[in-house]
Amino acid sequence: MNPVTCLQKLKYVGTLFCATVNRKGEPQVRCISGIHFEDDALYFVTAKGKDFARQLLSDGRIQIAGLTRYGELIRLSGTVEQCSGSAAVKMRDQIFAAHPELADTYPGTTRGIIAVFALKDMVVDYFDNKRSPIFRDSYVIGSAEITPHGYHITDACTECGRCVVACPEGVIEEGSPYEIEQHHCLRCGACQEVCPVGAVVSLPLADSQDS
Repeated sequence: MNPVTCLQKLKYVGTLFCATVNRKGEPQVRCISGIHFEDDALYFVTAKGKDFARQLLSDGRIQIAGLTRYGELIRLSGTVEQCSGSAAVKMRDQIFAAHPELADTYPGTTRGIIAVFALKDMVVDYFDNKRSPIFRDSYVIGSAEITPHGYHITDACTECGRCVVACPEGVIEEGSPYEIEQHHCLRCGACQEVCPVGAVVSLPLADSQDS
């Protein structure tokens, strides 16, 4: 798997779920379908007067997710930018041509109310729970950075083996310390709950220390 393949898979999903937050910090989830994919970017449209557009302009952070017909979850996380000028008009018209339903909703010159946004710097998360054990990975497009998540076994490990028994996927390997196979980890926290010495920590560490 790679980020380009992930974007191609999302292209065939069609309608994607998109998450932002409003001014009060409340979650907002929408469906978007007016999308154009390239190997290193995703473009989409929305009306300038909608709350969605205002949230993107004021903050820009976004998560976009889709579930493929094979049960693969693909999530894009990053910050969007608004396109402008002739490039925006060209992309808008290209998206409208590919999605005739948009032309029905915004006929003729009314499409002038449409804004185009681009997601270029992003983290692409891939998760497949149909495999055994499950498989997950994260990739970068552009200048985004991956923040480690999940669980890590520290040097405080006494090698008691309780985490091995507790792991639903059976992906903890013996060692000094024991080690979690991150690409196959459910991130369920079962290993942390049974560790008698607190050797299993949640990532990122800053979140773990604050909680």
